Amino acid sequence: MAKAKSTSKVEAGKKKLAAAAPTAPGINIGIKDSDRKKVADGLSHFLADAYTLYLKTHNFHWNVTGPMFNSLHTMFEAQYTEQWAALDEIAERIRALGFNAPGSYREFAALTSIAEEPGLSNSADWQEMVRQLVAANEAVCRTARKVLDVADDVDDAPSEDLLTQRLQTHEKYAWMLRSLLQ
Repeated sequence: MAKAKSTSKVEAGKKKLAAAAPTAPGINIGIKDSDRKKVADGLSHFLADAYTLYLKTHNFHWNVTGPMFNSLHTMFEAQYTEQWAALDEIAERIRALGFNAPGSYREFAALTSIAEEPGLSNSADWQEMVRQLVAANEAVCRTARKVLDVADDVDDAPSEDLLTQRLQTHEKYAWMLRSLLQ
C-alpha cells in the first residue's frame, strides 16, 4: 500500500511540474498554417527526391566500372558529398515551418518521383549510370520548381532561396553528366 501511495505522489508531482512548465508559443512567422503545411509537404517530396538521388549517386560511386571508372568515381563522390549536406538544410527548413521531416526509407519511397536502382547484382554500366543520374537530377529540378511555385505564392522567401540554390546545383549536375554522353 505504501508503494502505491508513493507512486501516486510521484505521478502527481510530475503532473504539477508539467502544468507549471512553459509551453512553446505557436509558430507565427507571417505565413498561414495551411500555407506552411503546403510548402512543408512539397519540401517533403523534394527531400525524398533529393535523398533518392543521393543514394543512387552513392551506389553508382561504389559500383562504377569500366574505362571511365576514375573520373566517374571521383565525380560521383563530389556530387553525393554535396548532396548529403543539402539534405540537412531541406529537412531543417521543413522543421522551421513547424512540421516533421520524413526520415525513413519507407517515407522516402512513398514520396519520391525517382525510381530506385537495384543493388550490386544488377548493376548498370557506366553509361546507364550517367543516363540515370541525368534523369534523376532533372526529376529533382522538376520537383523543386513545383515547390518553388508554392513557396512563391505564399511569400516564403527562405524556401524559395533554398530551392533556387538547389535548382542551380542540380541543373549543373545534369548538364555535366549529360556532356559525358555526347
